[in-house]
Amino acid sequence: MSYAGRLERREQAGIDLLVIHCTELPDLATARSFAERIHYPESGTGNCGHYTIDRDGSIEQWVPDDRIAHHVRGYNARSIGIELVNLGRYPDWLSSRQVMNEPYPQAQLTALLALLAALARTLPGLRWIAGHEDLDQEEVPASDRPDQTVRRKRDPGPMFPWSELMSGTSLQRLYEKGKEQT
Repeated sequence: MSYAGRLERREQAGIDLLVIHCTELPDLATARSFAERIHYPESGTGNCGHYTIDRDGSIEQWVPDDRIAHHVRGYNARSIGIELVNLGRYPDWLSSRQVMNEPYPQAQLTALLALLAALARTLPGLRWIAGHEDLDQEEVPASDRPDQTVRRKRDPGPMFPWSELMSGTSLQRLYEKGKEQT
């Protein structure tokens, strides 16, 4: 990202969590365009994860690991964000219909597992993994039915194969306080 150098630095030893996201956008180019936008004028930075994995398994690092990326409220300082290109709820993110039905391709999952293994080797404190939906459970009015509420974040969503991922990594699932850990 063009603003990566303006993101706050951190000690890599303090990174203990990986957060899995889906872009909820149609393709890598659209995801990059969104990530390049400045959302925080005071710092000149925006929202994006550290890594983005396209459907074909290609991996791009957009933010260095020693920088705090803005990808999940309340957990940025301790985490690495990994974005998977996937439609998610696009283009009706906050609709009451909340449809997420694009499967994650095997090439993307294979690349994700390889990235997890590489990060586990280079980040000594890495222990946990979570989905964005595990950490941000805020509900907001639906865009098409303000009398109903919907989850603000649902990624990586119901099509994400957590069991396959967890069988291929030594990391443990992290849930919010009060929820069982598996």
